[in-house]
Amino acid sequence: MMANITDNNATNCTKNDDFKYTLYSSVFSLVFVVGLLTNMAAIYIFVCSLKLRNETTTYMMNLVVSDLLFVLTLPFRIFYFINRDWPFGSTLCKLSVSLFYTNMYGSILFLTCISVDRFLAIVYPLRSVTIRTKRNAKLACLGIWALVLSGSLPTGFLLETTSLKNSNSSTGPNYCFENFSKNQWKSELSKAVVFIETVGFLIPLLLNVACSIMVLRTLRHPQALSRGGNLKTKILRMIVVHLLIFCFCFIPYNVNLVFYAMVRGKILKGCYLETIARTINPITLCIAVTNCCFDPIVYYFTSETFQNSIRRKSQFQASGKFSKALQSENSSTLSQNLRTLKAKLQASDKHLSLHHNLRERSRQMVTQTSSLHDNIARSMHVTR
Repeated sequence: MMANITDNNATNCTKNDDFKYTLYSSVFSLVFVVGLLTNMAAIYIFVCSLKLRNETTTYMMNLVVSDLLFVLTLPFRIFYFINRDWPFGSTLCKLSVSLFYTNMYGSILFLTCISVDRFLAIVYPLRSVTIRTKRNAKLACLGIWALVLSGSLPTGFLLETTSLKNSNSSTGPNYCFENFSKNQWKSELSKAVVFIETVGFLIPLLLNVACSIMVLRTLRHPQALSRGGNLKTKILRMIVVHLLIFCFCFIPYNVNLVFYAMVRGKILKGCYLETIARTINPITLCIAVTNCCFDPIVYYFTSETFQNSIRRKSQFQASGKFSKALQSENSSTLSQNLRTLKAKLQASDKHLSLHHNLRERSRQMVTQTSSLHDNIARSMHVTR
């Protein structure tokens, strides 16, 4: 897609960001496959295997629902990026865009709730007992859904799907959530970016960092050392994984979103900045959508019951394979033993048969010898 943009200095900026369609279609296809499999496995474990549910698993179950809703819209986006045309209508475009922002900022807020819950459990274990309840966790999740939907639905539905019309024709390819004008960026989109970045990213980022620092400080106290090094190692690993996923997936996109909005709204001017913004934006967006693939890793390191469930499944499968192998081995051994026994019986039968023949022959020889002696005796008697 080639286009020309003219800034206030009347300088023509020629841009070419066609690479983004190949990048999007490739990355989104991978995310769809991996995200669907991992999140379906996660929801199966949550629904069918986990018997113990607490406030942490409540946040994680809502997180996996958010991921699945987004993953299920990806085939439409992949089709669009391959064909560079949106034939599914304006409503489905708005819905897919809304679910993208719902997933991204819902994930950020649910991960933040997990971080805050861990902070309360470790730093204030006694005082937080009345706060860390399943009821409060459900209320927090309802509040998060209301918040992200109030931000994502207007962003998706109040802006029309844009079409690029050929000057010589009344038709042209339909673009879904692309090619907004400078006026749109200055009015509607700039307000959406400010709201999204403040509520959906900046505040959660500060909370995640602050909670992690407080937990690490608590673990450095002597009384924390008495709890055991193994537990400390688990908590440290949990914090590291949590922060790495949060920073990798969300910081690049959200920082660039502010820069991109300022360039598109002509707050920052110049062809060089325009090129940088249009090049970085697709890359950071692809990084951001991978969060639905990494969230199951958070489940694993955050929930010990989740780990135990996976271990039980693995052990069950391993024991099943071992039982089959053992049965096969026993069957093979039994067959071998039966063959050996049969061979021994056959050899024994031959030996018995030979022994019987020898006895019969010996008996016949004795009989013949006795008859010979009788005949000799008779002959001697007759001679006399």
